[in-house]
Amino acid sequence: MDLVPTIDIGQPSTADLKAVDAACGDHGFFLIRGHGLDAMIERNWQETRRFFSAPSEIKEEIRRTEEKPLGWFDRELTKRSRDCKEVFDYMHPGGSIGEFRNRWPNALPGFKQFQNEYFEAFSALAEKTLQLVHTALGSGSETASAYPGSATTSTVRLNYYPVEDPVPQSERGTLPGLGATALGHHTDPGVLTLLLQDQTGGLQTHSRTHGWVDIPAIEGTIVVNLADSLQVWTNDRYRASVHRVVPMTKKARYSIPYFYNPPLDATIQPIPGIGDSAPHYRPFTWKEFIQARIDDNFADLDVEDTQASHFRIV
Repeated sequence: MDLVPTIDIGQPSTADLKAVDAACGDHGFFLIRGHGLDAMIERNWQETRRFFSAPSEIKEEIRRTEEKPLGWFDRELTKRSRDCKEVFDYMHPGGSIGEFRNRWPNALPGFKQFQNEYFEAFSALAEKTLQLVHTALGSGSETASAYPGSATTSTVRLNYYPVEDPVPQSERGTLPGLGATALGHHTDPGVLTLLLQDQTGGLQTHSRTHGWVDIPAIEGTIVVNLADSLQVWTNDRYRASVHRVVPMTKKARYSIPYFYNPPLDATIQPIPGIGDSAPHYRPFTWKEFIQARIDDNFADLDVEDTQASHFRIV
C-alpha cells in the first residue's frame, strides 16, 4: 500500500506530493480518491458488461481493422504475443476526429451518449491529474502549460479479460498463440492513464526496488500510471510504468483505461532543466509514435513493439 500511495486529488498535501514523486520515480503508479465520479464509474461498469455480453453479431459489426483502428477487437498483440482479452476503443465522441473514426454499437441504446459524458468527465480529471504530477515534479506554471495533454487525441478503452481464449478455436488458425500473461508487460505511449479496475485483481507493475508488485484494487479509487511521453519529458526522472495483467483463472476481469495523450502536433522531447542537463532522447513527434504503436498492436510486424527507448541517445 505504501509503495503505491493513495492521493486525495481534491486536496493533495505536501506529504501526498512527496509520495507521488517517490512513486513516479520508482514504478510510475499511484491511486487517486476524492474525484467525485463514483456514480459515473458505477454506470460505466454496467455499460461495459452490457457491451461485452452483447450478441457476437453486434460486436462483429464494429470489428477493428487495419483501416478502421477503433471499435471492437479480440486478438490484440503485446510484445508479439496475443492477449487474452476483448477490447472496445473510442476517441473524443464530440471531436471532429472522433466523429469520423468512432464506431458505435447502434443496437445498444444510450451507450454512445453515456460514453460521451464519461469522456468529458475523465478528460477534465486527466488534466487535473497531470497538474498534480507537474506540481510533484516541481514544474512552474509556464512549463506545465507548455507540456499539456489533449482530450482531442485521447482515447477510452473498455477491457474484458475472460478466463478462456476469447477467439473461437475455429478462428485461431495462424494467429499468434496466447502469451504467458493476459496482457503482456508494456508501457503506455501517452502522458498518463486513468484506469478503473474491478475487484478481481491481476494488475501488476514493475518496481525498480521490489520487482513485480500488485496494484491494489481499492473501491472508490482510480489508478494513475505514467506513460512514455511523460518519461521523455522528465528525461527519465519519472518512469513510464511497466505493467502487465496476470491470467484470469477463476473469474473474468473488467477494466476501463482513459489514455491521456499529447496534442497531435506535439514534439516529444525532454523539458529543459528537468533531470540531467544532457537530453536522453532525440525529439520525435507524437503523430509518428502513436501510429507505430497502433501498427504494432494490430499485427505481428516481426519486430519489437515501438518504444520510447528507440529514440534514446544515451
